[in-house]
Amino acid sequence: MSTETSRHAVTGTSRQPAPTPARFHDVLALGTSVAPWSPALLAAIDIAARWSGNVTGCYVPGCLRELRALEDEPTVLSLLSDAGYECLDDANAFQTYAQNHGARYAAWMVTRTAIAPTLRKLGAWHDLAVLERDMVDETRLFDILGEAMLSCRIPCLILPPAWNQPLSFRRIVVAWNGSFESTRALHSALPLLQLASDITLVNGHAREPRPSQLSVAQPDPMIYLMHHGVAAKPRYLDVPTDEAGNALLDRVHHEAADLLVMGGYGHSRIRERVLGGATRHILAHASIPVFMQH
Repeated sequence: MSTETSRHAVTGTSRQPAPTPARFHDVLALGTSVAPWSPALLAAIDIAARWSGNVTGCYVPGCLRELRALEDEPTVLSLLSDAGYECLDDANAFQTYAQNHGARYAAWMVTRTAIAPTLRKLGAWHDLAVLERDMVDETRLFDILGEAMLSCRIPCLILPPAWNQPLSFRRIVVAWNGSFESTRALHSALPLLQLASDITLVNGHAREPRPSQLSVAQPDPMIYLMHHGVAAKPRYLDVPTDEAGNALLDRVHHEAADLLVMGGYGHSRIRERVLGGATRHILAHASIPVFMQH
């Protein structure tokens, strides 16, 4: 054994191969218009094209956008309204547009059910969903779009109202507090984080387990990102819980971020899902796209 080989064997410092780039293979968008294509559809095509991935466009008729999951019924109105959007011309036009802009494969469909069950069912086949925050009325933002995001089990990229800009992932802020939700969001966002040139990890207070719970040590997020080829600068957030959402948006503004990555928090009450305070604040007030996962 050579001296160099022996030294590496003893110290464990042998060169490791570069991390394999993460990617989104299948991207879903819930769209609100076809002429022109709505922002979520354009954004999903853009993301899929970055990895030559597949994109599914799903049109949600206007009469179904205000239905909560518990109100979802196949009424005559929902079956007949906007029937023209299911025509073959729209499918062909979407497939042609998406493939001309870099997607490997494109599919088009029209839902006949509410947003939450649509996203849950189609989300099981996709790595990421793209939503428009203003696809629902502001007064029903939390109980419709919030419920959909919390129940679909996949990460969602939520576009702010009237979004009409190209997506950029150059500067990203990641909110992490040691919770399961924030860790899943960080992990799921790796394809976008690997595109960024400036990443800020905002480290808030981790939730302390109850004494009766089994404590398990978890990786350091900075080291985890480094192992995936992502360099981040740490920042710490020490504010009361009810101020966390506003403080996080202040940090986003300070960093001139293009994207915020965070966990989506909620808890169940009697037959309904309730969003946590920080999630509600970010969902209501963010002026940039938010990558969120429950």
